[in-house]
Amino acid sequence: MPNNRFITFEGMDGAGKSTQIAHAADWLRARGHVVLLTREPGGTALGEALRALLLHQAMHADTEALLMFAARREHLAQVIEPALARGEWVLCDRFTDASFAYQGGGRGIDVARLEALEDWVQRGLQPGLTLLFDLPCEVAAQRLAASGGDPDRFEREQADFFNRVRTAYLARAAGEPQRLRVLDASRAPADVSIQLEDILSSYCK
Repeated sequence: MPNNRFITFEGMDGAGKSTQIAHAADWLRARGHVVLLTREPGGTALGEALRALLLHQAMHADTEALLMFAARREHLAQVIEPALARGEWVLCDRFTDASFAYQGGGRGIDVARLEALEDWVQRGLQPGLTLLFDLPCEVAAQRLAASGGDPDRFEREQADFFNRVRTAYLARAAGEPQRLRVLDASRAPADVSIQLEDILSSYCK
């Protein structure tokens, strides 16, 4: 069942999600809402430990998917569900759409397996709104290269991997247009924030 106070932010690295999730939190708080910011994989002590493994330890694709959903179950039980029960808004940097994009589209794991894990782990809970920050893969790669830093094992993947991830994300958006809204993340951050505010203004009425 969708929870209208649960908003997820999706997109490839380099799409500017971190900037925009912070902007969305400020926008909601300015309107009197209590907001919790969190991320996946992560959000809990166990989730952060699993995040370190997922980003830096080589593993089988099935293992990767199972660890993602294990971290998600802990995240839901310890952070997301309690916050929603308190009446807070939860803004999450990536959620299950990322699993369908990265492990499904990118790694080629069968969608039916991911759907079974989704049903088991989420027990019907879904975001009320998902914001997909979309941009061409080459633009994302250029932004990441310009930012410097040591790339993790996902960021080191080849262009074909990211093209499959983007295709899977856009397919999800086409299949659920009411929940999943696509923003043009290739534009300047201020312009993306305007798109974001327009969506939030309509959604929060």
